[in-house]
Amino acid sequence: MKLLIKGGRVIDPANNRDEILDVLVVDDRIGKVSKSIDDDCDKIIDASGKWVMPGLIDLHVHFREPGFERKETIRTGSRAAAMGGFTTVCCMPNTEPVCDNDIVVEFIKLKAQRAGIVNVLPIGSISKGMKGEELSDIGRMARAGICALSEDGKSVMNAGLMKNAMRYASMFRLPIFDHCEDPSLTGKGQMNAGERAAFMGLAGISNDSEEVIAARDMILADSTKTPLHLCHISTAGSVELIRQAKERGVDVTAEATPHHFTLCDEDITDYDANYKMAPPLRSKADREAIRQALSDGTIEVISTDHAPHHSDEKNCEFQLALNGIIGLETSFPLANTVLVSGGYLTPYQLVEKMSANPAGILGIDKGNLSENSIADITIADPDEEYIIDTEDMVSKAKNTPFGGMKVKGRILYTIVGGETVVENGVLMKR
Repeated sequence: MKLLIKGGRVIDPANNRDEILDVLVVDDRIGKVSKSIDDDCDKIIDASGKWVMPGLIDLHVHFREPGFERKETIRTGSRAAAMGGFTTVCCMPNTEPVCDNDIVVEFIKLKAQRAGIVNVLPIGSISKGMKGEELSDIGRMARAGICALSEDGKSVMNAGLMKNAMRYASMFRLPIFDHCEDPSLTGKGQMNAGERAAFMGLAGISNDSEEVIAARDMILADSTKTPLHLCHISTAGSVELIRQAKERGVDVTAEATPHHFTLCDEDITDYDANYKMAPPLRSKADREAIRQALSDGTIEVISTDHAPHHSDEKNCEFQLALNGIIGLETSFPLANTVLVSGGYLTPYQLVEKMSANPAGILGIDKGNLSENSIADITIADPDEEYIIDTEDMVSKAKNTPFGGMKVKGRILYTIVGGETVVENGVLMKR
């Protein structure tokens, strides 16, 4: 099977490419990338005016299976990923049972293989049951195929346990994906501490609830020489701490989510729980700091923190609603609209943060369009404008504040291992 992608703007930071080229796919591999490829092919895609990118990679999703299938499943989450242009995703371990052993890891891998839509890489829990008391069997999970360790949804509050986890992670060459939140500082907070929280009569969540854990764990990472990746950074203070740590030579990377670089607490004008998340939407100043950190490279990755919930868990009082929103199908258009059109990132930098850099953090041979590499490819129209319609989304959940927002940039093709799973914006695999 030969597929020829003609005349697209090939943006491939891993190979320092950004030019109009053709891409030839032979079976599951990239056969050739050059100007004016003339070959007999089974199929030709006219990519004129489109971006041809390495398949997008999301380091931070929640697919909820096993245990919470009414919210999302590995299959429905994979379909949403494909529609968003993602060819590889990393799913967090806060399932039921928790992904804290090799059996659950194998289950997730098997379900993803049977779905056959995108690459799903399990993340193992740092502690058994995510209770923060005893380390999980990291060795067995590593052999079973986890890509990282995390306790996402909460922090490991026992510093000694966290330090030991980092030592084990280094032994198995696994990064730590760190949710930074001190619950003693979060308390019963519902949204960012500030004027809007006071006006709405809601308990606030201070910036230092994130920053103290970020600081602690960067110190531990420096001590153990362990790669540390900070999840969903939301405050200007965290950004400054990361800059200082990098200057000291700490092996730390960070991610920002589309909701934290698009929205702020002032956008919460009523008690719509689709605006409730952890960490919360911060101030305008924090939002600008996140955008600037993406621009200058302090934050290297854009991740979605795709967090589906059943409608009953969001259509309730703000105080009772669960945290999180879906993000796989809106990530690229929001990033293109806010960051590229807004002048914070070039298209090249955007692809770096959504493909090449995530692949580098995982240490996997993806995020590139090198000849003979696996043909994971995303093609997008960066100029198409449209209104986000939640009814068009394929995720099982619809909890997003972005319904009705005008954006620019639509995913047209998602190709996974040479197989077209999204064609002209239509999902080919059900």
